[in-house]
Order: sequence, then C-alpha cells, then structure tokens
Amino acid sequence: MQWEWFTADGAWASRLLFQRLLAALYLVAFVCALNQFRALLGSRGLLPIPEFVRRVPARRSPSLFHWHYSDRFFAVVAATGAAVSAALLLGAADLLPVWACLLLWTVPWVLYLSIVNVGQAWYAFGWESLLLEAGFLAIFLGPAHTEVPALVPLLLLWLLFRVEFGAGLIKLRGDRCWRDLTCLHYHHETQPMPGPLSWHFHHAPGWAHRVEVAANHGAQLVVPFALFAPQPAATVAAAIVLVTQGWLVLSGNFAWLNAVTMALAVPAIDGRLLPWEPPPLARPPTWYGAVVIAVTVLVVVLSYRPVRNLVGRGQVMNTTYDPLRLVNSYGAFGSVTRERYEVIVEGTAGDLGPDATWREYEFKGKPGDPYRRPPQIAPYHLRLDWMLWFASLSPRYGGRWLPALVTKLLNGDPTIRTLLRRDPFDGSAPRFVRARLFHYRFSTRRERRETGVWWVREPVGTVVRTSRLGADGTAVAVPLPD
Repeated sequence: MQWEWFTADGAWASRLLFQRLLAALYLVAFVCALNQFRALLGSRGLLPIPEFVRRVPARRSPSLFHWHYSDRFFAVVAATGAAVSAALLLGAADLLPVWACLLLWTVPWVLYLSIVNVGQAWYAFGWESLLLEAGFLAIFLGPAHTEVPALVPLLLLWLLFRVEFGAGLIKLRGDRCWRDLTCLHYHHETQPMPGPLSWHFHHAPGWAHRVEVAANHGAQLVVPFALFAPQPAATVAAAIVLVTQGWLVLSGNFAWLNAVTMALAVPAIDGRLLPWEPPPLARPPTWYGAVVIAVTVLVVVLSYRPVRNLVGRGQVMNTTYDPLRLVNSYGAFGSVTRERYEVIVEGTAGDLGPDATWREYEFKGKPGDPYRRPPQIAPYHLRLDWMLWFASLSPRYGGRWLPALVTKLLNGDPTIRTLLRRDPFDGSAPRFVRARLFHYRFSTRRERRETGVWWVREPVGTVVRTSRLGADGTAVAVPLPD
C-alpha cells in the first residue's frame, strides 16, 4: 500500500475540527430523539414504532428496532448515542488504535440510522440523511494520532458539493421568483419556523432581498466547484459557504441542516490556518488504506443515481436511494409559498355554543401567540412544530398523526404535554378540541411599534372539526357546525 494515500500536510487540524463539530451535532440529534420519542414514536405515540415495524420489513428500513422495541429500549439507544457522541466530542476516539476508533465512530451512525429508518414522517427531513451520510464518511477519518486518509476529505467535499449545487439547481429550475430575484420578499415570513431575526430580515428593503438571492445563486452554483481547487482557493470557497450558511442560521430555524453544511466545509480549509499543531503522526496500517479505497469506490458507484438526479430535468430534492442512506440527493425550497398559514389547536372545557371559551395550545417553536417573538430553536429540532407547518399547506400532511394528536389532547395525555410550551388546561382533559387555520403575516413596523405584535392573524378555515371523545376513546367530530 502506498502511503501517498495519507497526508498530514494542512489536513490534520481540519480533520480534528470536523470530527468535533460532527460529534456535537450527533449529540444534539440524539438528545432531540430522547426528549420527543415517547409522544411521537413510542408505543402509545402519534405514529407508534411497533405498528411501523409490523408493516415495513427490515430490508426496507434496517433498524435495531426490528429486532426489539420497547420505549425503554429506545431510550437506551438514544441515551447511548448521546453518551458516545459526547465521548467523541471530548476526543475519546483519538486515544484508541485505528480499528477501535473506526468502531467507536460506527456506533452513533448505526444507532441514529436505526432511529431514522423507523422515524416515519417525523424523520422525513433532508438533514437526517445528511447527518447520516456525513457520519458514515466520518467513520473512516481515523484518530488524531495517525495521518489523514486523503480520500475521505475529498468524499466529504463531494457531499458538500451535492448539497450546495443541488440546492442551487433546484431553485434555478423551480419557482420563477428565484430567477427574478424576488423569492426573499416572501421567504423570511413564510419559511417553516422563523427565528428571532426573521421579522427584521423580512422588512429589509427590496434591493437587499435581491442581493441576497443573487449571492445565494453564486454561493450554490459557482462556489462549490472551487472547493476542489488548490489552496488558497479552496479555503476561500469554504469561507463563503460558512458565511452564507451562517446567514441562514441568523434568518431562520432549520434544525442542524446549516450546521452540518458548515461542518462539511471544514475539510476544504487549509488546516495550517487553524490554531492547532499536529503531534508526531503514525503511519496507518495497510488494511486501513484498503478500507478507505473500498469506501471511495462504493461512494463513487452509489453516486450514479444522485448525479443523474442532479443533472436531470426532473430533479427531486431530499431523496435517498438505499436503506442505509449512504449517498443521497439534497435540495430545498425549489418553490416558495407567498402566504403563511398556521394550524392553531384549541380546546374548551365547557359546553359548546356562542359563549364557549376556547383556549389555545401553544407550541414551543411555531408561531401562535401574535405577541410572542419567534424563538431561536436550531440546531435543536421540534418535529411536531415542523409537521404542523406542513399540515397548514395541505391536509394530506396531517395523515394519521393529526387526528391522533386531537385524541391525545382530549385524553389529557401527559406525553403530549412535553411537546407544548403551554397547556391551557394544565394537564386536565378538555371536553372538545378543534384545529383552525389562520392566515399569518409579519406585523408592519408601525403595527409593531404601536401594539407590540410580531404577527397579525385572522381565521380562514377549519383543519379539524370540533371533536370529542367517542365510545372507543378516539376523537369524533361533533355533528354540529363549527
């Protein structure tokens, strides 16, 4: 085996930083899973895992939970993933021989893959596959006391290229507003979960929005090619990715999508610019080089379908082609909604009628109370809040889980309360629950100054009719007009 497959020149510090960032994001992902799974996926959750594994064979969704499922076992899996991620963040893998380092990095990948593959609608987001694909490649980077396998950073940059270039192409091919530079007249207001600064971004002048879109096109359609250029061009390209992704972090909440993308830019940075000096590095064993070459060949072969999707006219976003999610397609916001709608869930403990007092359930991240400033959530991910945004776009996104949510609220289910910012009934069960659709818009500067509201809203329809518990313990619509 030729040792030229490995290098320490300018790559050691970049590898170290990337590994720490990825471990931190793994930790966030496992904590999210641990905190939310009982209400969403548990044995009595909105989309129970036991029902899913009975319907879907293991070959289509490989997961430890096909072997065994209980809420306690899921908690153990998520907690183990969090513990191993924390150990990796602290550098535990760097104390191990190469083979043990690779095995330790494999643990969070296997555990998180097991969660994602049974996560159903709650885990149907591009950043899940992105974390897994990056996590798979990270397995083969090796410990800090060895030279860096040169091919693996290239594979990470190939992943970043597909993320950025795919996102740029799907915009250019999609909504006309991306081509006439007007999409950001709407996006900051209508994105799934605005952040604390989104109101200010929305009220920027029109010329600034057009500059944002033009800069986005340059960052996603031109800059990715420079990631593979010699230094210092690659470092400059990485810096542009970091700045543009940081801009997205400031303007909205997209879970860990932007954070993983920023981490993927790190291997393009000349490590000699980072404040760490490598120790004396050992030459990796021959078998390690063979494994790295085999993984590279595998990724090249599996890249065929993502590349075909990338260059094809019918480009689709956030698509996985194999159950292990090894090489995927990415992209987002090919179309931008012009109006914002929100599902507002309400309950009443009294009788129905014109004098009924309806109280609103408030969620942790999604817009609700017009006087509440949009919070900073990312890189944490509030899965129910995100899916309620999709449900506001079309009833089909509510599927089975939205009626199940109403049933849980009517039963005063304590696990659902963990997903709420405020339960107006303090854990008791209301007699009736409904879900209405509201039109939302950001307040104007004058409205904000005079009233203090961040949002202005008005009801426009019904998503779930007024419901009560039926004889079978599930929600049934009341046979009266709302």
